[in-house]
Amino acid sequence: MGRAEARRAQQQRGTRRAPSGRAKGAKGKSGAGKPTGIRRFFTWKKVVGTFFGMMLLGMAALIGLYFYVDVPNPNEQATQQSNVYKWADGTTMASTGKVNREIVEIDKVPKDVQAAFIAIENKSFYKDRGVDFKGLARGLWNTVSGQGKAGGSTITQQYVKNHYLTQEQTATRKMKEMVISLKVDQQMEKPEILAGYLNTSYFGRGAYGIQAAAQAYYGVDASQLNLAQGAYLAAVLQAPSQYDWAVAGPKAQELVMTRFNGTLINMVDMGELDEAKKAETKFQEPIKPKARAGMDGQKGYLVEAADAELVRGGALTKKQIDAGGWTITLNINPKNQAALEKAVQDELESKLDRKDPKGRPQDQSVQTGVTSVDPKTGAIVAMYGGTGLQDKYASNALRDDFQPGSTFKPIVLASALQNNATTQDGKPITPNAIYDGTSKRPVVGSKIPFNPQNQDDKDFGKEITVQSATNDSVNSVYAQMIVDVGPPAVKKTALALGMTDREGWPEDKPAMSLGTMSTNTVEMAGVYATFDNHGKKVTPTIIKSAEHKDLEYKPAEPAIGAQAVSRQTADTVTKVLTGVVDDGSGKNVKSGAYEAAGKTGTTESNVAGWFTGYTPELVTVVAMFGEDPVTHGQVTLTGTAGLGRVGGSSFPSKIWKAYTEAVLKGVNTGEFDVSEAEMGASQAPSRSPSPPPSHSASSQPPASSAPPSSSPTPSSSPTPSSTPTKSPTPTKSPTPTATDTGGPKPPDPGPLFPHAGGH
Repeated sequence: MGRAEARRAQQQRGTRRAPSGRAKGAKGKSGAGKPTGIRRFFTWKKVVGTFFGMMLLGMAALIGLYFYVDVPNPNEQATQQSNVYKWADGTTMASTGKVNREIVEIDKVPKDVQAAFIAIENKSFYKDRGVDFKGLARGLWNTVSGQGKAGGSTITQQYVKNHYLTQEQTATRKMKEMVISLKVDQQMEKPEILAGYLNTSYFGRGAYGIQAAAQAYYGVDASQLNLAQGAYLAAVLQAPSQYDWAVAGPKAQELVMTRFNGTLINMVDMGELDEAKKAETKFQEPIKPKARAGMDGQKGYLVEAADAELVRGGALTKKQIDAGGWTITLNINPKNQAALEKAVQDELESKLDRKDPKGRPQDQSVQTGVTSVDPKTGAIVAMYGGTGLQDKYASNALRDDFQPGSTFKPIVLASALQNNATTQDGKPITPNAIYDGTSKRPVVGSKIPFNPQNQDDKDFGKEITVQSATNDSVNSVYAQMIVDVGPPAVKKTALALGMTDREGWPEDKPAMSLGTMSTNTVEMAGVYATFDNHGKKVTPTIIKSAEHKDLEYKPAEPAIGAQAVSRQTADTVTKVLTGVVDDGSGKNVKSGAYEAAGKTGTTESNVAGWFTGYTPELVTVVAMFGEDPVTHGQVTLTGTAGLGRVGGSSFPSKIWKAYTEAVLKGVNTGEFDVSEAEMGASQAPSRSPSPPPSHSASSQPPASSAPPSSSPTPSSSPTPSSTPTKSPTPTKSPTPTATDTGGPKPPDPGPLFPHAGGH
């Protein structure tokens, strides 16, 4: 058989042996060399094609998301801030708000501190477009290969996560983060993004943002951070609870030091730091953790006063303040504040028994308020509001539900001087003018009958000077004087000096001379500071400055204004009030350390006692109030600390003196410049008080027929003698009383004039 025949025979045999299916070749290929089984679906061409297809789909999805996802509004937590209140020297006093954060502008953060965060967190920050795709791929590879968690988030992405999104770890949130980061990078400048990142990041110790972190870890503002401190804060940011040096174990301290050194190395690589300075930069251990500056002691009252001033006059709303973000520096001097708190403690609180309501019931009712002002600037340098917010929520320094008593009398005198008023016999009212000092003497020239009782019902004679009457706070003299001036004119002067026209002001009643309107210690400090400042109106202010990145605060009125009364009037009042301290009811505050002027005040039924005094350097108003701890009604102070009547010359004057001496210790104090004071023609009446007489309505002389004085000007004032030749008719009006010193309580004056003030 030839070759051709043999080949044909072989082919025929192969055909017969072949099965109906395809014969498989080696390595899973068919006889024709095609892949079989699962490999039919994973050829390299299909894998590459699928990869590029997925890439195209991802890109399409990303593009779709880019147009679909908008930059959202900031989340609530990211915008919450605290309000920071500082002492006058710039140190932090208190911080309020749910979130301990104070947003600062990027230019308040030192350049090398900014560079430290960029060096350790995102070296390509100023070059990338919000998302570092290389870094993201590197982070994903690290995760897949088991070399660590996926990283690669830029500063922009971290800012977006903190400011706009949440902290949840989901693919959806991550995709939104990337898209929003791309948009934010287009819409915002890099420094603005960096500021947002630094202000929203959590640093541990309850501190959100770089400013709170600087305070929490180093006790300084962000603007005062040095490179070493900034490098540590940049290092701690990755794991605040783990890397806080105060609680970190040896391993954690080693890790944070690695990041600290890595920050400096990266800064050198970036050209932001030279080797020499790097070598000089040593780790600076942070301070120990401390509680957030709170509202303990007087701080709560000071914050309350500051907030009230921000709102006063419509400058801001309470809602704007509560939204946070304010840095409020107070005029409160820490030295003055400490001295004031010590004076109250030593001279009053240490003598009270607040724990035994049965043994000393009045001690439970005592409330104290104090305001101290620099008369040259209007700055409130110290304030006392009470024993603490836990005991008394509202500040006693700001309360206006009590009357000032005889501390109002200098305003009556100022109005008489300012308006050139005259006595009933037509003589000018001056410190040397003569009045009748008889207790319970009915006033002349008023449609409203009034015959107030002097302290302890003393008569000071038919002839007493205004100076002596002021020294001893003679009620009968000032009741007649306000009639001579005209109550409306006195009210006008009071408002010009800084008092407030509250509901119930007794415009036309001579009882107003005894301080029967309501006021607070801040207002009275302003009135007396105006006297001290030669008549230029002083509006006490507790706020030195108030700053907010988005809002502006403008005071409702300037601390020092125009002339409220003439310099002659103010200087004359000051000279008269120095007599009160030298030889009158205020002599308890007399000291060789300063020259002082002042006035005591005690309200009817002894529910309040005041001492308002001043030196050329300082004006301080001390007030005590009796308030039932349960009903919050007004109650007497008589019996406080186991003593008798409490007047302005008792606890209030002692607090005033202790505080003033402490603050002015070592100060070269001055004397009052009262060169323009006008005391009037000198007279020499008899001023020795006679024994208290026995009074009855029938023993009073008949009433004068003189018409009431409706104008403070001499031309329109009636001119009968100040010691009337015609005896006044008897009056059935009761006889209000008030005193400044301790001793037995005078008789109850009755219901008609229950609020008539006294000494």
